[in-house]
Parts: sequence; C-alpha cells; structure tokens
Amino acid sequence: VGEGPCSNLHVISNFSFNFRTSLPAAMFSRSTVSIWSILKKCIGLELSKITMPIAFNEPLSFLQRITEYMEHTYLINRACSLSDSRERMQAVAAFAVSAVASQWDRTGKPFNPLLGETYELTRENQGFRLVSEQVSHHPPVSAFHAESLVGDFVFHGSIYPKLKFWGKSVEAEPKGTITLELLKHHEAYTWTNPYCCVHNIILGKLWIEQYGTVEIVNHSTGDKCVLNFKPCGMFGKELHKVEGYIQDKSKKKHCVIYGKWTECMWSVDPQTYEAHKKSERRGDNKKQKNQEGAENDDADDMPEVQETVSVVPGSTLLWRIDSRPAHSAEMYNFTNFAMSLNELEGGMEANVSPTDCRFRPDIRAMENGNMDEASKEKERLEDKQRAARKERAKNEEEWSTRWFQMGTNPYTGSQGWLYSGGYFNRNYQDIPDIY
Repeated sequence: VGEGPCSNLHVISNFSFNFRTSLPAAMFSRSTVSIWSILKKCIGLELSKITMPIAFNEPLSFLQRITEYMEHTYLINRACSLSDSRERMQAVAAFAVSAVASQWDRTGKPFNPLLGETYELTRENQGFRLVSEQVSHHPPVSAFHAESLVGDFVFHGSIYPKLKFWGKSVEAEPKGTITLELLKHHEAYTWTNPYCCVHNIILGKLWIEQYGTVEIVNHSTGDKCVLNFKPCGMFGKELHKVEGYIQDKSKKKHCVIYGKWTECMWSVDPQTYEAHKKSERRGDNKKQKNQEGAENDDADDMPEVQETVSVVPGSTLLWRIDSRPAHSAEMYNFTNFAMSLNELEGGMEANVSPTDCRFRPDIRAMENGNMDEASKEKERLEDKQRAARKERAKNEEEWSTRWFQMGTNPYTGSQGWLYSGGYFNRNYQDIPDIY
C-alpha cells in the first residue's frame, strides 16, 4: 500500500550494527514470591484476566516474543531457493519447528501487550522486516506481518494465546493460523503452533514441554506435513521429540521428518525410517521389561533429558538450533536474538512509532533490573488502559486498529487480521498515547 520494498530501512537496521548480546541487568530471583496465593483461585480457568506479579515476567512484550519466529529466517530463504515443492515443504516444516524452539526453558511470561501497542523489526542481514500490533485486548489478539526485503515471501498471522492453570502447570494454547507465502513459487502454507506447558508452577524446578499435532498444508499442491510434538510420556523417553511425515493429496507418504524441537530436525525416506524403528524396537524390548511407573503428588520432576536425537543412516539435516549465550540462564534463558529485541538502536526514537514496545516504561525498567519501578509502571499503564476503555464506552466509541484489518484468509477461508499496509511510510499522525 504505497510502501516501497525497502523504504526507510537504514533507520532501523544496518549490516554494520552490532546487536547487543546481553541485557543491561541479570534477572531477579523468583524464589521469594508465592504464586500459589494468586493461582489457587484459578484452577481450570483462563488466565488472561488475572494480574500476575511482575517477578513471573520476562522483559519482553508478547509482540516481541512472537517476533522470535523469525530467528531462523534462513530456512524460509532456503525454501524460496529450492525448485522441488517437497524439498520446499521440508524447509518450511523445519522453519515451523524452529519458530517455537526459543520457548525452551523460557519460563518467564512475556508482558501482555496494551491495546494499540506495536513492534517493528528490520534485519537486513536476514532479509526481512516485520510489524505487529495488539489488535484486541479481550480476548488478547496479536497480529503480525513479515515480508522479505527482496520480495520472496510474506509471513503473517494473528495469535490468541489461551492460558489455563491446571494445579501444577500452566498450559498455553496458541489459537490462530500462521500463513507463509512463497511468492515466486505461487505457494501458500498454513499451520497452527503446538500447545506449550510450563510445569511446577508451585513447587520444584520449572520446565517446559510442547505437544500436539501441527499440520502444515501446501494449498497449491495439496501436500501436507503432519508433525507430532510428543508429550514427554512415562520416563521422559519422548521429551521434546517431534516426528511426522510429508504426504501428497492422495495420502502417499514421501518423507519422514524427525528430531527434537530443542535440538535439530532431519528428513529421511519412509522405508528406511520404518526399518530403523523396527530394529530399534527389538533392541529396546530386550533391554527393559521391568520398569514400573511412580506417582508423585509434589513436583512433576522434569525427566532426565535422554540422549540426543538418534540419527537414522541416510538422513538429511534440515535444521540445528544455535547454542545460547553462556550467560543465558541469568538472563531469562534468552537466545542471542531475544537479547537484541528490546534494544533501542541509534536513530530509532525519531523514526519508530511511539506505540512500539521498546518505549514501554515497565519493560524497560525490568530490563534494567529496577523491579519496583517496573511494577509501578505496569500498574499505571493498566490503569491508563482501563480509563481509556471507560472513556470510549461513555462516548460510545469503538476502538479502531491502525495497521491491521479483519479480513478473510484467502487460503483457509477463515477470518483473521490482515496487514493493511502503510506502516513503513512512517506517518504516525493521530497515534494513541498508550504509555
């Protein structure tokens, strides 16, 4: 919508810019805060309306957290460069898994975005730019739109994270469809993300698992990739495992994809995989016949992480996770990519929308290690948002989104928030004052 493909890029990112690799301050200890007093009233309920103490947050907004989908953009670029549609599907499947890999050990809750909050990120070295907006507060819906700087792809979606508390754990269901369009190939892929669960909210060491079936559909060829994110199961044998296959529209399997979302993904032909599994099962049956399961009322201990992915001979590596920085554990288990997301680069303040998350005072205070100020600011911003909502109700005014409009996803036929364009023209007149 009138936006040049690379307008104003120099403002936000440059090849020569060195992104920071740590936060200004290490994280605050959570051990002194009792979450039980807050959560015991919420078993089985949705948590989006519950105010949580700031100690359980991490210093990023949910809009920044979903930007982490883009960490492994090279996999989309690889898909764009491949001439075979099944090979493209393998690269897209690896991207879909890599997009949720940063959740590993991320037990802090991102800040709920305020209505009208935005976030933008341009990375010339990775070849994309992204804009996102909080388009609804109840229910909370975050819409995002990323595009290739050279016109190769568009990646977009809207996420409505439903959180539920189940006594010992919090489960997040990421409702909302994600769409990836490979423009030169005239292909569109859609999928939804797996469930994510944080265990031992009350007692014991926090740990994370992701589970559920992710079905990636190529709407141009009818091919599907069905990925099963496995729950950890007894003895933790399945912890972090992902296994699935690519099938054509007549349901013939062409390729098996397997690995761990915390580690790497491989592909191999189905016959080789089945033969390998059979011989593995024979070995397993001999090894363990007599292990009994044990019930535990206290903490759901995280299973010992089993040996790394056992690679089937003849497999092709699709993706391997980058190692985290050495100080990651003191900094909310952030990846290098996450460390840089709230950084205010030179020249940004004059050019970025005033609604950008980087200007949120509560997140900035928390990042700087000032928890008291962060807590006060969070409360002030929430009060300000409530007052604005009351004022709109009194005047019978509807909130109108700025950069996204409700529309029909042409591939799924379902309703979703679609980018209406114009953000990168940098005309930020009549922007609401949300901070």
